[in-house]
Amino acid sequence: MKSITVEAVKNFNSASSFKKSNTQVEVLPNVTVLKLFGNEIAYKYNDPQNTLSITTAGYKTNTTKERLNGLSNVSIYQSKGIWYLNGTEWNGKLINVKN
Repeated sequence: MKSITVEAVKNFNSASSFKKSNTQVEVLPNVTVLKLFGNEIAYKYNDPQNTLSITTAGYKTNTTKERLNGLSNVSIYQSKGIWYLNGTEWNGKLINVKN
């Protein structure tokens, strides 16, 4: 895992603002957002369950996959052009991930 992913995920999980290269963590009153190239790819809501939602934001790239795979309970792999999230085919659209 790349060091920028490790840093971004650490800040995302602790709700601390972060910006480095193409990756940013933005902390808002009700949600912490992980961004890649300005596109929102993960949300951690400040609800009792700390709900985690992810999306590719329409960009199924290796960098998107790298950043999302750094998050807890997220395992994304690709086979024959199809993306799989935690073993289930995934179209990249916004989905809640069990936290």
